[in-house]
Amino acid sequence: MVMKESEAEIERDDPVPNFELRGTDEETYTLGDFAEYEAVLLVFTCNHCPYAQAKFDLLNDIAAEYGDVAVVGVNSNDAEEYPDDSFEAMQEWVEDGEIQYDAYLHDETQEVAKAYGAVCTPDPFLLRNEGHEAQRASERSSGDEPRDDEFTLAYHGRLDDALNPDDEPTEFHIHDAIESVLAGEDVALEFLPSRGCSIKWK
Repeated sequence: MVMKESEAEIERDDPVPNFELRGTDEETYTLGDFAEYEAVLLVFTCNHCPYAQAKFDLLNDIAAEYGDVAVVGVNSNDAEEYPDDSFEAMQEWVEDGEIQYDAYLHDETQEVAKAYGAVCTPDPFLLRNEGHEAQRASERSSGDEPRDDEFTLAYHGRLDDALNPDDEPTEFHIHDAIESVLAGEDVALEFLPSRGCSIKWK
């Protein structure tokens, strides 16, 4: 196990890369499939990493608590070298109820992880839906020109202050970030790198 901390590659408010990935339900997803949500919490994660497993419950709770936020897990690990991260194993984690995200996607080519600059599991990216009506209304009222239907980076960093799998969190940074996005505000948090196992590159 190689511990790694996330790195800032995409600037806040910049458009984020789209993707086309297969989900555990055998459906193909793009960012456009989440256009009904005000925000998407895109988390590069996996099945076997203890750092990732320690955040399963938090992510499941966010998916259940926030109707306007889609929680999307992306597994980019090399499944040939790490069979615990195979697509079939991903489906088992979902079927067993351990993972209850809005979607759990397989980045088999690892191109999406590279496009986002993801390096560890978990590596969370909170995306703001600039095309959502609530966001467009906020921009109109502030005098800004509403943007087209696109997702931009609102926050990239740790989910909470529990950096090790056995730590108990006392601060939930992601809740603060989500509340800011849903209120149409900028996220005030500075970049705090997430920590986890390195993504297993091919």
